[in-house]
Amino acid sequence: MRSIWKGAITFGLVNVPVKVYSATEDHDISLHQVHDKDGGRIRYQRRCEIDGKIVEYENIARAYDDGERTVILTKDDLASLPEERSREIEVVEFVPSEQIDPIMLDKSYYLEPDSKSPKAYALLRKTLESTDRTAIVHFALRQKTRLGALRVRGDVLVLQSLLWDDEVREAAFPSLDEPTRVSSQELDMAMSLVDQFATDFEPEKFTDDYQEQLRTLIDAKLAQGDSVDTDETFGREPGSGDEGGEVLDLMEALRRSVDKSRSGGSGSGSDGGSKTTAEKKPAPKKTTETAAKKPAAKKPAAAKKTSKAS
Repeated sequence: MRSIWKGAITFGLVNVPVKVYSATEDHDISLHQVHDKDGGRIRYQRRCEIDGKIVEYENIARAYDDGERTVILTKDDLASLPEERSREIEVVEFVPSEQIDPIMLDKSYYLEPDSKSPKAYALLRKTLESTDRTAIVHFALRQKTRLGALRVRGDVLVLQSLLWDDEVREAAFPSLDEPTRVSSQELDMAMSLVDQFATDFEPEKFTDDYQEQLRTLIDAKLAQGDSVDTDETFGREPGSGDEGGEVLDLMEALRRSVDKSRSGGSGSGSDGGSKTTAEKKPAPKKTTETAAKKPAAKKPAAAKKTSKAS
């Protein structure tokens, strides 16, 4: 694992340097979108709505829109906030562990001691274990001020980010206000059913059936040769200086037509005739668009035939 952040746990005069690691990872098979007709990859472009150009990620800022006005916030603006510069995981209180509602738990991080002597780390860990309490902490990570719960898992300190109180919705359902009568016999039968399924939780017993079935399906299609070369699914890389979408589509269509005609050789039929013409008389770069339009204007019949062939 690689640490994503370095800081220090602080409570009172005690300072515990730590490295922060993501404690969880997604095991889902990564899938991307392709065109069902030819397998070409679908790209999502960051295009400016004013000049129509594709914008590189490093040139993207953030903004707040109140409906009438927009405030642009640069990376420097966000980095200037005091909380973002803080490298402290500040303990604000120690609370009984059972008082933390699981619905507030968010992402988990492992904390590794980051000093020559891990004594302060071990002291904090043993203190939390002995008192059966969880430390509530404040910290800043990835341009957000966060609330967290610092607890012990085995011999490691775990930091779990918490949702803020106003981020948890209230469960206000009128149907729950209606009086409901549960008989003692119904309750006894339900408790008996619970006893039949009662056991200790062992997470390793459970597997993600969907992901396993998806992997089996992928392996089967690979074994049957039902696949395409990955390089063939990539089109031309869009550049930051490209024009609007219509010109891109036209240039791409012309390029593919020329490539297809060169690879097709001297085929027969109407398609073969157009290929030979394209090979003998390639249009100049500056007048590509004009050359593509002139045959259609002079010979409408030929244009219709080409349209049907495509």
